[in-house]
Formats: sequence, structure tokens, C-alpha cells
Amino acid sequence: MIAIIDSGICNIGSVQAALCRIGARYAVTTEAARVAEAGALLLPGVGAFADGMAALRRHGLIDPIRAHAARGMPILGICLGMQLLAEGSEEFGDHRGLGLIPGRVRRLPVVPGMRVPNIGWCDLRQTCATPLFADVADGAAFYFAHSFALDCADAADSVGTIDFGPGQVTVACQRGAVLGAQFHPEKSQDPGLAFLAWFATLANAL
Repeated sequence: MIAIIDSGICNIGSVQAALCRIGARYAVTTEAARVAEAGALLLPGVGAFADGMAALRRHGLIDPIRAHAARGMPILGICLGMQLLAEGSEEFGDHRGLGLIPGRVRRLPVVPGMRVPNIGWCDLRQTCATPLFADVADGAAFYFAHSFALDCADAADSVGTIDFGPGQVTVACQRGAVLGAQFHPEKSQDPGLAFLAWFATLANAL
């Protein structure tokens, strides 16, 4: 069973629809006790980093999420949810995150001809061998909508990037069973469904 954390700052309807399409078992919750008991967590989110952490704090979910990760149980952060996994963010100040992926969230670079926020389809480059993309072709296109991205302190935690300006930006991360997707798999058609199906298999939810 996957517990979708409804922090109140995300549209979970599209995530639920995608999980239904692949036949995954899930429940939506804001309760710390249910998060503590879950076999796997899915943390979606949109908006500002500080608002995301404030929502988790308001529901008393920060410690249960950290404890879940400490037990080696799967957790997937999507979009803002991936950013919240980081140690901190520079978005509108200096803010502390969940601290599950070493690194900081930084604004996308200002590059002539490149728009920020980055909205639309981008080809994802798989940077190392990982089962995270077991059923997804290297270079598959995913849908993005973001102005910030996680800069991993350990390059080994960055498992997927996109070209942005003169360099690459991390858009997928993995540290043990802690996983992050800056893209929206629920809006990324077949590659996104394949990505979610792999997570559901990891979570024993299929």
C-alpha cells in the first residue's frame, strides 16, 4: 500500500488517476499515525519550498517521514516533494528541508533563450544504472513545471538530468530507498506510468 501524503499544497487528483491506471493500491492521508505505519510514501507537491515544509510541520508529518526513511522504507517525492527531500532551499530565503538527500535546492540558472520556470517536455538522461528507470528508455520525455532544482551534494545521488543551458540539471535522485522526481510522472504519459509502476512494485502495491 502506498500512502499519498496530502499536504494541502498539491493536486493529488492526477496522481491518484495515474495510480489507478496502473492498478496500484494506495490511500490518501494527512495523519502522522498512518504515515508511520505505511509501507511506502508518495510525497507530491507544488508551490514554494517554505510553504511545503510548513504544511508538513502543521500536520506533524516531518518526524514520521524521517523515521520512515530511516527504516529503509520507500519514499518518492514528486516535483516540490523531491525538493523537500533536500537539506535545504534558497527559494525566497534560507529554509531547512527533510534532510534525506544531501544537497540544496537552487534556482535554475538564467540562460539567454531559456525560460524560467521551465514548463513543458524535456528529454531525461539517465546518468547511472538504477532500477528507478527499469522500464523507461534513456532519453524519454517527461513533463516539467519548475523554477528550482536539487543540487545534490553527492553526485552519486543524481540519477537523471536534463539539459538546461550550458549544463545539466538534476531531475531524478536516489539515495537508498529515498527517491525523487522533479518531473510529473502522472502527467508524462507512458514513460511516467512505467516509472510509477516500478515504484508501486517496489512498494508491493501492485
